Amino acid sequence: MSFSRISGSLLERAGDAAIVESGGLGYEIILPPCVADKVPAEPGRPVSLEIYAVLNMDGNSGRFTYYGFTNAIEREFFEALITVASIGPRSAARAFSQPMSAIARAIDRGDYGYLKTLPGVGQQKARDIVAKLQGKVAKFLLIQDAPPVPVAAIPDFAAEALAVLLQLEYKRTEAEAMIRETLEADPRIGDAERLLAEIYRRKASKERG
Repeated sequence: MSFSRISGSLLERAGDAAIVESGGLGYEIILPPCVADKVPAEPGRPVSLEIYAVLNMDGNSGRFTYYGFTNAIEREFFEALITVASIGPRSAARAFSQPMSAIARAIDRGDYGYLKTLPGVGQQKARDIVAKLQGKVAKFLLIQDAPPVPVAAIPDFAAEALAVLLQLEYKRTEAEAMIRETLEADPRIGDAERLLAEIYRRKASKERG
């Protein structure tokens, strides 16, 4: 079964994989290291991921492998990496171990030394990546990579607010940043309803300029 997004509860995190329960089913999703840093590790936490599905054929049968990302731009960058002939989905996921903008900058500059520091990328793969993608990564250079939010820093009511913002189609990094900034501005907030109201107030104030 192929799909492009999943929202549910985290059942388990093990290594580079997360098991997400959605609709009564548990889906194993591979997380690139840079993405895993931004995904909760505690079971029961709400999770929303963009999905890239790969169908692996074995004779007459097939099995899907799912790769997860916190937003569509990360998934698009992953898709760009796998257009390189020598880079498969597993290799691309392993190599995606640093912020997207940093990898894109190295590609744009032809920085083979930096690319070779990525897991599984040697001299030849670094050359292949630059040959294929140099001059095609402008949009990824514009991304402001937000620092991951420590799980311990998010109280339960903030997790509830995060789930609501994700349902409202906010990107995870944007939603986490709004929550973090709002709680830093008013640490007296103690419930999800008040947190969401304050996020809305601050957002409306910025838009009014």
